[in-house]
Amino acid sequence: MASESLKEYLKMAPDQLKEKEQELRTELFKLRTTGATEKVKDSSKFQKVKKDIARIKTIQRQQELKNAKA
Repeated sequence: MASESLKEYLKMAPDQLKEKEQELRTELFKLRTTGATEKVKDSSKFQKVKKDIARIKTIQRQQELKNAKA
């Protein structure tokens, strides 16, 4: 999975962000289980996926606050 840019996440609708977050959480789970059973080739992928999840959660929170003010 190629890491998407912040601009691409900002363009997504809230339901798309939720779907993407679920995909990333599933991928992180698969990475963790793979890491427990065998050697992971690219260990930096853990950090990349976690940061993408954090980006999405930040955007979701910003949208929540924006909608609360409106």
